[in-house]
Amino acid sequence: MTCLAYAADTRPVYHNDAPRQQPGFLKTLKILWDFTFNKPANTTPAQALPVQALTREQLLAAPDNTLYRLGHSSILLKLNGEFWLTDPVFSQRASPVQWAGPARFHAPPISIAELPPIKGVILSHNHYDHLDYDAIRALAAKTEHFLAPLGVGDTLIEWGVAAGKVRQLGWWQSVEAGGLKLTATPAQHFSGRGLFDGNKTLWASWVIESGNLRVFFSGDTGYFKGFKEIGERFGPFDLTLMETGAYDPQWPDIHMQPKETMQAHLDLRGKVLLPIHNGTFDLAMHSWDDPFEQITALAAARRQTLATPVIGEPLSIAEPAAGSAWWRLP
Repeated sequence: MTCLAYAADTRPVYHNDAPRQQPGFLKTLKILWDFTFNKPANTTPAQALPVQALTREQLLAAPDNTLYRLGHSSILLKLNGEFWLTDPVFSQRASPVQWAGPARFHAPPISIAELPPIKGVILSHNHYDHLDYDAIRALAAKTEHFLAPLGVGDTLIEWGVAAGKVRQLGWWQSVEAGGLKLTATPAQHFSGRGLFDGNKTLWASWVIESGNLRVFFSGDTGYFKGFKEIGERFGPFDLTLMETGAYDPQWPDIHMQPKETMQAHLDLRGKVLLPIHNGTFDLAMHSWDDPFEQITALAAARRQTLATPVIGEPLSIAEPAAGSAWWRLP
């Protein structure tokens, strides 16, 4: 992790190890035009998606090493008897405002109020579909630790999270909490929530170690050589939670195509791949179910094990079941 310079407000400006393609003004206008006027009809599901509702009692009674997809990149993990959340987004829209922007396809399977106490929240970066102001505010009192890339923790403190709960990490830095070892690892992406804060906070993937169990959480990222180094340092992984969605040829180096997701999983030496960053928000031009269809075909061709739980369905991290093709709606 390096920074280009210090901005006028003294905050560092972060960058990827490999230069990112800048879209430029005209290309950005074209992308916005296509999103506004040329959206295909199938980028959102035609009917309600299956969701398995959860209760606090169910979660407390669940065995250790159980995982639940809550939607998009929000994952609830039960490890060492404690609960951990990745990129918790519970709002109706992934947007600066709740009257416009990408709306959810489905409700979360459980509310924040119903969740048991949370040992830690693990954040990958500050984009609106990963860092939800209302969710952070609601989680602040019931969460013991907030783990974030550099600069993102400052935002949490500004929002009212107690500074003593916040740990900020650069790439390859680790922290131990709740019997886990958590390491912020590189990703190829960018950050920003407004017009003037571009890349002034870091973005990261995460390695989560619980005893002999190892989980990789990709956050948002393009494909890059860093996956091999992460795999060499920390692999093999029992489960990789891999971005598989919101891809497009117009932004090739900040989100992975499904074939790149599969290659990254192989680089990481993952045993089972769980595709995330899909099935909740309309953030690209591909059909809403294309990520599932493509990664399923790729897994079959490469003889890799895929886990596709329904939203809210429990999944054993040590012995994950394949799951059904629930996105193939009747």
